[in-house]
This record gives sequence, structure tokens and C-alpha cells, in this order.
Amino acid sequence: MAVLSIDLAFRRWSDLGAVLLERAHVQPVREPGFGPIGLPLKPTFGSAKSGNIQAAQEPDEGVIACEILRWDDPGPVDPENLAGRLNHICVTRNVKILMLDGPQAWKSSSNGLEFARVSERQLNKPSKTGLPGMVKPVSSRPFAEACLDVYDALCRRGWHRLQTRNQPIATPERLLVESYPHAAWKSLGIKPLPSKRRTKVSDLAEAFAALCALMPITTDRPPNHDQLQAIVGGLCGLALEERNTAGAKIVGKPPQREDGHWREGFIVLPLPPSRAATLRWLH
Repeated sequence: MAVLSIDLAFRRWSDLGAVLLERAHVQPVREPGFGPIGLPLKPTFGSAKSGNIQAAQEPDEGVIACEILRWDDPGPVDPENLAGRLNHICVTRNVKILMLDGPQAWKSSSNGLEFARVSERQLNKPSKTGLPGMVKPVSSRPFAEACLDVYDALCRRGWHRLQTRNQPIATPERLLVESYPHAAWKSLGIKPLPSKRRTKVSDLAEAFAALCALMPITTDRPPNHDQLQAIVGGLCGLALEERNTAGAKIVGKPPQREDGHWREGFIVLPLPPSRAATLRWLH
């Protein structure tokens, strides 16, 4: 099964980074074109090894195949519309883990912190969600509120926030998992990408090459900044799906309802491959 990873945005649909990640065990059939809602059909994959992000490569068993999705709709992103599209993709592609790079909840009034969720403080996030309606910096509030709206809209469609760090997918529930690409790069031991505005093409090539040197990854097209952030943020989703205890780090406190609002919530990061990766959560 695949994992869908989204680098969220709210101003333009083209700013969304959307990638389907799955273990490739066979060579996909080359079939150009795109399906509905910008969903590519069966892609052919390329590798970023040796710094060449367009070089062709046949995936070996265990390769992480990344299918990049694109939307070119005009106007701002509507959270309800986005949730519907994401849910449709997940239903048609049998996705049970949806990774979202954006806050899922407000801070709990009893977490002992003045202005942050526990996960945000542990990862030293520059943007923080405080009590309901409070975001630092203030300029991040529209984005944070749009993210919360997306989570809530997906929950109305049968999704659930990740509730436990011990056995994340012991049930067949469809899980929403919060990612944080900047910390994901650090967790893998790779220099994080600069901000989108400051990133050069050479920065993308260097980061993608470093990622592919760490683990076997292929893509159906060279990823842009948002798409590469979605890739690195989504890697831990595969570990959760495979119950690989050595592949993911879960940070923060479980989500809970408090005074009519969702509070806290985990952020999950990928860990570099290790020989202990054969460990699995018990069913």
C-alpha cells in the first residue's frame, strides 16, 4: 500500500507538494499522461543518485517509488475541497496513512508550556500554535487555521489523528499523521533545504542526491521544493505502515479534545536505515 504525503499550502494550489510513496517491487509500465485531478497514470521512475535527478533507473526490490501529483487550479486552496480530493486519492489508491505538513491542533492549557504544543517545543519549531486562535508568529495564523480545517474536514470523512506512539496501526483505521520536513532532514542526518524563496536548483539536486545516497528512492519527475519536502516528510509514513520501529520517531503528546478543540498531537519523523530495521511492531 502507498502513503500519501502533503506539504500543505493555502494561497495557491500549485504550492501544494503532493507525493505518493510506496515500496516498488516491479518496474512500472511506461504510460504517459495524467488521470483525473492531476493524478499521473503509471509512471516511469528516475533516480537522483550521482547528482543526476533525471537519470533513469529500474527500481529494485525495496526501492521507495515516489509518484508526484500536481494541481494547477486557480485561486486559493479551499480546505474542504482539498480534503475531498485527498480522500478521493486515498480511496482509489488504497492509502491508509496520510501525512500532512501542518499543525493538527492547538496547545493544551495544561501542557506546562507558555506558547507551544509539546511536539513543537521538542523540535524547536519557529512557528507555534498556542491556545485556540493564537499563533506565533501572527503571520502564520491563516496557514495554521487552514491546516486545522483540513484535518477536521478529513476526520468528517472517516480519518483519525494518530493516537498512540506504541502501536500506531494496530487497527485498519485511516490515519492522519503530522510531518515536519525541516526536522525530518535533520533526523536523517541531511542538511535541511533552505526556505523555498532561497532555494536554488543546485540545492534541490544536492538534497535529493543526499537522500538517494541514504536510501533507494525513485521519482517519476524531478521534484520541486514542495514535492521534495513532501517526500522527506512522508518517509516515516512507510515505517508506520510497515510497523518498522527503527524507521520512525514519534514526538509529542497524543491528541485530545479540550473545551471543544483538538489539542496537542504527535509529529512523526523518519530515521535513517539501520540493520535493526527488520524489527516490527507486534500485531
